[in-house]
Amino acid sequence: MEKIRPKYYITTAIAYTSGKPHIGNTYEAVLADSIARFKRQQGYEVFFQTGTDEHGQKIELKAEEAGITPKEFVDNVSGEIRRIWDLMNTSYDKFIRTTDDYHEKQVQKIFKKLYDQGDIYKGYYEGMYCTPCESFFTESQLVDGKCPDCGRPVTPAKEEAYFFKMSKYAQRLIDHINTHPEFIQPVSRKNEMMNNFLLPGLQDLCVSRTSFKWGVPVDFDPRHVVYVWLDALTNYITGIGYECDGESTEQFRTMWPADLHLIGKDIIRFHTIYWPIFLMALDLPLPKQVFGHPWLLQGDGKMSKSKGNVIYADDLVSLFGVDAVRYFVLHEMPFENDGVITWELMVERMNSDLANTLGNLVNRTISMSNKYFGGVVTNTGVQEDVDDDLKAVVTGTLDKVAAKMEDLRVADAITEIFNLFKRCNKYIDETMPWALAKDESKKDRLATVLYNLVEGISIGACLLESFMPETTERILAQLNSSRRPYEELKTFGLYPSGNKVTEKPEILFQRLDVKEVMEKVEVIQAAQRAEAEKAAGNEAEGQNGGNDQDGQASDGETAEEQVIDLEPKAEITFEDFEKLQFQVGEIIACEEVKKSKKLLCSQVKIGNQVKQIVSGIKAHYSAEEMVGKKVMVLVNLKPAKLAGVLSEGMLLCAEDADGNLSLVVPERKMPSGAEIC
Repeated sequence: MEKIRPKYYITTAIAYTSGKPHIGNTYEAVLADSIARFKRQQGYEVFFQTGTDEHGQKIELKAEEAGITPKEFVDNVSGEIRRIWDLMNTSYDKFIRTTDDYHEKQVQKIFKKLYDQGDIYKGYYEGMYCTPCESFFTESQLVDGKCPDCGRPVTPAKEEAYFFKMSKYAQRLIDHINTHPEFIQPVSRKNEMMNNFLLPGLQDLCVSRTSFKWGVPVDFDPRHVVYVWLDALTNYITGIGYECDGESTEQFRTMWPADLHLIGKDIIRFHTIYWPIFLMALDLPLPKQVFGHPWLLQGDGKMSKSKGNVIYADDLVSLFGVDAVRYFVLHEMPFENDGVITWELMVERMNSDLANTLGNLVNRTISMSNKYFGGVVTNTGVQEDVDDDLKAVVTGTLDKVAAKMEDLRVADAITEIFNLFKRCNKYIDETMPWALAKDESKKDRLATVLYNLVEGISIGACLLESFMPETTERILAQLNSSRRPYEELKTFGLYPSGNKVTEKPEILFQRLDVKEVMEKVEVIQAAQRAEAEKAAGNEAEGQNGGNDQDGQASDGETAEEQVIDLEPKAEITFEDFEKLQFQVGEIIACEEVKKSKKLLCSQVKIGNQVKQIVSGIKAHYSAEEMVGKKVMVLVNLKPAKLAGVLSEGMLLCAEDADGNLSLVVPERKMPSGAEIC
């Protein structure tokens, strides 16, 4: 009787089709792929789903700027995203698009079902409206009475919208999180969701819009389109055959609930609060685990096409190869903290870990086998004590890797495999095959030494398959070996004695000269800058023909304003000023510091990183009104503890003669991470 394999359903977040994904976006797909491949190796029936999120106002505007329809725009970008996922050798089983007919039909059915059962109701989205941005803001979110994004005037307005009753399910979700500690990982993400969102109380969620058309129409009220999260999140069930009317596919009944939603830490709120509540309303089980992985940051954290320093997967692959890039993004990413990628660091890892530790080991072993035995690998059984430790390391690696992968510590799992390869290198130094070859009486011992090396490399290569599949294939081909069943990777001595390795070993990873690589990088970056300049020129040309509201003055701008003179401080040089790094940050979460009457603790997104900043502004701002603000940040201030809480920067404020504070904010809409200079 065929053994029934346990199921494992893993998903990535679906990538937003606003543009080409950089390496930080691509990392998630590679990470999910490594987990999916390892689960398959363990014997699981794996279903790995990824895809693209294709609706929304931003897409509508970008398509208009490009002079094409929204569908044409997302077809192009979705195709580019899929090309990069394929380039990186990701073994997904399903690539879903939210413009797929079956998905859109189910979204409409889900919306109607939730409306009919009273979870969704019609109301109004009310506030101060910015026409150019097509966005509503509360009074507290405005900056000097103007739009916080573009700085233009706003007017009171209402937009009809449907809302979901989030509070109805909040306590049930709190109870689930408390009784399922594995549900949100890492634990720090769980604490953030509970303390910052669930426990303070949930507001009802807007789930439709009328101010744009590029979305799934609400079929019983076609003026409305379904707003992003109710559309995007449901891909996890529609992609495996969920049918809202009750006739779901066998695949859905088998695979749901998902074993793992793998997402970036910036969207964990939507996946651990909104998504579980939607599922509760649909009377469906919740996913077993949501893991909010950290970010892979570019060098100093600032990526900009205008600076030419955005790193894309295909550019990396052109210089280093697919598996070298996979190795880097998987191995250099810590479990909970952000990782860093630079071109120089890639070269360093390529030369040290891949060319030296792994590539040189394989090359030396095959070369010695050919030199001393014509490539024939024989186990003569002449063992010595030094062999025992090698065998223990090799056979013990599988359990160590499995334990790390169970906890989703992928970087640590790869480290264990490379510890095996390092032990093999040490074994060469300990046994000195070149010395044994000089003594005819040591020939059998030499044969065993080389056999042990080939066997150790074979097992290590099989363990490496989930992370560097092409490299595994190339190593095993050179050793004239095959993939082994999972459990056999704990048994030493299964490589067939008398087997013959390849005559000419292939160089797995070529050592690189960092200067030569950086010359090629400069060409890539110059092309990025030229593309950015061309795009900026087109944008400026388009803007010159339209209404420019920047010149309009608000009613109070002509009045004489109060001025303050300060005692001047000592002059500084330009070199002193250059030491300070100022950037635009977006406050994504904020809470009061419990031990202080003055301090607020903000989580500030700066480019692709998040810094925790403590500020003495509690008397002037509430924690709630801080969230969503774009602020100016001194980024490179030495971290310090305030009231026992670590602060990693400083928010810039202005202070009047009465001691009133006002956050310094960008006058116009600026992206998070923009440099202030």
